[in-house]
Amino acid sequence: MSENLLGQETSPYLLQHKDNPVHWMAWDEETLARAQRENKPILLSIGYAACHWCHVMAHESFENDGIADLMNTQFVNIKVDREERPDIDGIYQSALQMMGEQGGWPLTMFLTPEGEPFWGGTYFPPEPRFGRPGFGDVLNSVAKVFRDEPERIEKNVVALREGLEKLAQPEPGGAVPLDLLDKVAEHLAKNVDQIRGGIGGAPKFPQSQIMEQIWRAWKRTGNEPFRQAVAVTLDNMCQGGIYDHLGGGFARYSVDDRWLVPHFEKMLYDNAQLLDLLTLVWQDTQSSLYAQRAAETVEWVLREMVTAKGGFSSSLDADSEGVEGKFCVWTEAEIDELLGSRAAPFKAVYDVTQFGNWEGNTILNRLNSMEFLDDAEEARLAEDRVLLFAERVKRIPPGLDDKVLADWNGLMIGALATAGDTFDRPDWIEAAVRAFRFVQTDMTVDGRLRHSWRDDRARHPATLDDYATLSRAALSLYEVLGDTGYLDQAKAWLADVDAHYSDPDAPGYFFTADDTPSLIARSKHANDNAVPAGNGVLVGVFARLYHLTGDDAYRAKAETLIAAFSGEVQRNFFPLSSLLNGNELLQSAQQIVIVGDASEAATVALRDVVRRVSLPNRVLTLLAPDQTLADGHPAAGKGLVDGKPAAYVCAGMVCSAPITDAAALREKLMEPNP
Repeated sequence: MSENLLGQETSPYLLQHKDNPVHWMAWDEETLARAQRENKPILLSIGYAACHWCHVMAHESFENDGIADLMNTQFVNIKVDREERPDIDGIYQSALQMMGEQGGWPLTMFLTPEGEPFWGGTYFPPEPRFGRPGFGDVLNSVAKVFRDEPERIEKNVVALREGLEKLAQPEPGGAVPLDLLDKVAEHLAKNVDQIRGGIGGAPKFPQSQIMEQIWRAWKRTGNEPFRQAVAVTLDNMCQGGIYDHLGGGFARYSVDDRWLVPHFEKMLYDNAQLLDLLTLVWQDTQSSLYAQRAAETVEWVLREMVTAKGGFSSSLDADSEGVEGKFCVWTEAEIDELLGSRAAPFKAVYDVTQFGNWEGNTILNRLNSMEFLDDAEEARLAEDRVLLFAERVKRIPPGLDDKVLADWNGLMIGALATAGDTFDRPDWIEAAVRAFRFVQTDMTVDGRLRHSWRDDRARHPATLDDYATLSRAALSLYEVLGDTGYLDQAKAWLADVDAHYSDPDAPGYFFTADDTPSLIARSKHANDNAVPAGNGVLVGVFARLYHLTGDDAYRAKAETLIAAFSGEVQRNFFPLSSLLNGNELLQSAQQIVIVGDASEAATVALRDVVRRVSLPNRVLTLLAPDQTLADGHPAAGKGLVDGKPAAYVCAGMVCSAPITDAAALREKLMEPNP
């Protein structure tokens, strides 16, 4: 007897649908076998907990008894959380795009009983509107074609199968010289809105990896337009409505071109990448705005996103009480009542007016008051924000998706480690360490990482992105703390990558492991999406390991990965920022070795200099006086100078003379990197 089986799942998104009249099942071998046994097409619906239009389609169609009856009678219905199964989502998003449709969520795909796609779309209304057919009509039409016109189905299946096979065939090339990076950065910077920042028009996304790429060009060339492109973007984002001025943290994207109106969901991965970017740029600018936004964002993460065991939750919903943004917006009357005589200056700074700036309400922002006021005025505004935040806490909050995802946690762990070191916040580093230990223990089963964890259940095979971002996080913690255990863990995870994700016939790593069940294709790409691509991140990881250890095998791995995908640069460089940033690190690393007792004042002084200089290609090694470097490292054999802590700055195989004075080290680091 059929029934809705999602009550057995752990994903908050799947559990949102456990009471639907649709006979939903999870994606697994048993469900696929059932479809084949009954010879029914599969209706695959993919979404995520913070997705507004996923909620809309659920309320309109999946809670509709009539539509549910059509689904149950004619299809085997599978519901997938795209965050929990990015491997499945990636395959069928690609298939939809091959049909000439724009991807997105909810994703609605129709598959053969074997899981092969033959038609699909995204959101469908229950009745015809928005120029789209009604979902009930779609269901009947697809079921009829599957039943009566198998040759049409087979034609689509064959075409899409051939297209999906090409996902494992990237365009190879040769080495990527630094002057090509400059040309790419010039093209990217020209696409940045010079007034409001960001790339293109509405909607605008943070594009943190691209912004890092442009920032690297500024540090590499000294050309002012590169610096300005990043600064204007960060300034507008930090003061815009995309930033939560009361609770901290950035929303997923802005629906307009001003960064005023956010899509109110908050994702862990966006905030991790923006924290990294804010830290890197602050090291150069010392901007109080960037420091404040970084601190407030971390406060939000540690206040609202940490699970009981220390891992980081995935997201906060865009909706509250079924209304997008309701938790976050204000009316002028509410502000007046709460702030009283203090309301006028607050309203002037935060764009609060009688009629609001969005659908009759106000999204707090400082786009018309970008510059900070004097300290006393800013202190009063801070007190006002505390009052408003205390009132907002009383509202019904948006839903929290508290599943822990390995790759997103890797991003946040690395960002917290670097930011905690830069801003001298050991509590941030401690949070990163705790989350890292959680992944090592609770998200590891039989020696292998799992992608998702919730309710004490680690589930689903890890993806390449999981191993890549966590390996990068391990190296970040190693550079900050000097504990070789993190270095060893990165090496162990990379051994798993070689064992289960490599392609015996061509260079580059597959997104999925060789033993991931029930997939019709394995993709191989280096294209960044909302999160950086695993292959791109691994270029930087291998490059960093080479510079840290002197082991030439890691350099060879980085070069092989670059060559596997570098032909794509000529076709479309926009999604390749992680790959290209890692390529620069391989060629232009600034290796800094500090030898000394970590508790000694002179060692701390040298360390403080390094943490406050923006060096995108920095590779840092902290050595106790009794530790040594491997023979292949350019600073091998170097140590204390007359018993004093010393720093060595190396480029390639050439190192500077020992530096024992903090001011002299800063002067050395400010020189152009040869």
